[in-house]
Amino acid sequence: MELDNDQIRRYSRHLILPEVGLAGQKKICGTSVLCIGAGGLGSPIAMYLAAAGVGRIGIVDFDVVDYSNLQRQIIHGTADVGRAKADSAKETILGINPTCEVVIHNTRISSENALELIAPYDIVVDGTDNFPTRYLTNDACVLLKKPNVYGSIFRFEGQASVFAPHLGGPCYRCLYPEPPPPGMVPSCAEGGVLGVLPGIIGCIQATEILKLALGKGTSLVGRLLLFNALDMKFRELKLRRDPQCPICGDHPTITQLIDYNQFCGIPTEPAVPLSNPDEVTVQEMKRALADPSLGIKVLDVRDPDEYLIAHIQGVPQIPLGELPQRFTELNPNQQIYLHCKMGGRSLKALKFLREQGFKYLKSVKGGINAWSDEIDSTIPKY
Repeated sequence: MELDNDQIRRYSRHLILPEVGLAGQKKICGTSVLCIGAGGLGSPIAMYLAAAGVGRIGIVDFDVVDYSNLQRQIIHGTADVGRAKADSAKETILGINPTCEVVIHNTRISSENALELIAPYDIVVDGTDNFPTRYLTNDACVLLKKPNVYGSIFRFEGQASVFAPHLGGPCYRCLYPEPPPPGMVPSCAEGGVLGVLPGIIGCIQATEILKLALGKGTSLVGRLLLFNALDMKFRELKLRRDPQCPICGDHPTITQLIDYNQFCGIPTEPAVPLSNPDEVTVQEMKRALADPSLGIKVLDVRDPDEYLIAHIQGVPQIPLGELPQRFTELNPNQQIYLHCKMGGRSLKALKFLREQGFKYLKSVKGGINAWSDEIDSTIPKY
């Protein structure tokens, strides 16, 4: 391909770099990248790849833009709330560089479609936030011999690497052979994330993609880069391919994609949601608060900072992390309704208290977010 005069002006700061030059820019323009996720990591990745001139960018995302995304997912704006992320991302990318071809895949990547989605692209970049999709992306990339540019973020910390066994390095399974138990690692919705953090990690991923496209520099193949924003420190771990790895090892046992939800211990959602005998609705919680004669105590197990953001008048708080020291403040023979933000931590609190001999416990399904949706919209959602 040849660059026209407009493209020469657009990419002039690349062209005068001896390591890039005209030949290198042509390589960038001839590269195709599949971005899995158009969220916190996907935003800076896609935007910088478009600005750099990557010829074809695929966006895989089935979600819609929410207000809580705007603090870090800079590819979307306030006017995009409620809109499909893939559509919003495409508009932003074309606004940056209309010569870029953007292919949107407004779908969830799965074992059924992953190989078909990934096959047409040169490089895959993982901007996902859950373990089933990370293992799926890894395995599909190994089977198709595609570089997998990995990044992850949580609270103030992030990490990045390039998994590419066909280039002599390890894969994601070499680093993490088994996923953590379900619920062990909080999501960003539960634990939070510093808004600029995905910008830093995403830019590192975008840098690795451009280096792969150019064939220049020393990539993160065989290295895991760790970043702590609070300390402003980077650390590096050396990674080696595991000869016993089930997919990239010397004698692989995984030769096709598997059920990744099952692998990660996540049960398949039933067509009709099953009721949990340990849960009550926010309507039942409302009745308990309105009628003291029922003798039901309602307890908030969220963290103090969350309590300051939003709380229900008259509901006391003992954070989940303090329950092992403070459960003696509670009456083990009283009926207790436990609530948190969305219902996950209150179920953990229920399990712990039950182990201490408490008999009459219920977790409030949906937590304070459901209370805001169904009972009192003046309570802010966060």
